[in-house]
Amino acid sequence: MWHFRLWDVQDVAVFLSIALYMCHLAGAISIHSPQRSLTRLVQEDVFFSVDVNCSGNHTIQWTFMSGVVSRTIGTWQPGGFPNITVDYSSRVQPYNNGSMGLSDLRLQDGGYYVITVTDETGNSKDAGHVLKVNEVLYEDLQYLSVSALALACIAGLLMLAMWLLDKVYRKIVAWRRRKQMPENDATELQPL
Repeated sequence: MWHFRLWDVQDVAVFLSIALYMCHLAGAISIHSPQRSLTRLVQEDVFFSVDVNCSGNHTIQWTFMSGVVSRTIGTWQPGGFPNITVDYSSRVQPYNNGSMGLSDLRLQDGGYYVITVTDETGNSKDAGHVLKVNEVLYEDLQYLSVSALALACIAGLLMLAMWLLDKVYRKIVAWRRRKQMPENDATELQPL
C-alpha cells in the first residue's frame, strides 16, 4: 500500500513559521489616515492626521516631495525630542501619534508629503498625503474693488471739474456780451 503524504512535519513547521512571520510583519506597522488629499489657502494651517500603530520603539519621518525638490521635514520618536530641519523649524508641530501640523502655508508648500515609520528591526512603512495650496482669491477681489473705487473717485473729480469749468465759461460769455452791448446812457435820441 502506498502512503502518500502531502506534507511532513518539517514542511508544516516551516510554513507556519513563515506565515507567522509575515503576519507579524504585516501587523507590525500600520498607518491610518482619514484624509490623504488636502486643499488649503496661502497663510492657512494644515494638519496631516495619521494614527501610527507599531509594536516597540519606532521612528517617524516626514518628507516633502514636489516636481523639483525632495527634502526631509523632520524625524522624531514618540515621547522623544523632534529633529525638525531649519526650513521648517518655526512652522512644524510634530505629534506622538505621527501626525504633523504645518502653519503659515506658502504656494511652494504644495506637493506630496510622505510619512515613513521605521521600527527597531529596520522594517518600514510609508503613507502619503497630497497638499494643494491655492492663492487667496479675496485679496484679488479686494485689489479689484479698491481699484474700482479709486477710478470712481477720479471720475467724480473730473465731472466736478467739468461742471466748474462750464460755470466759469458761461460767466465769461455773459460778461463778454454785456461788454459788447452799447450802454443806454451813451446814445441820444434825436428829435423828429
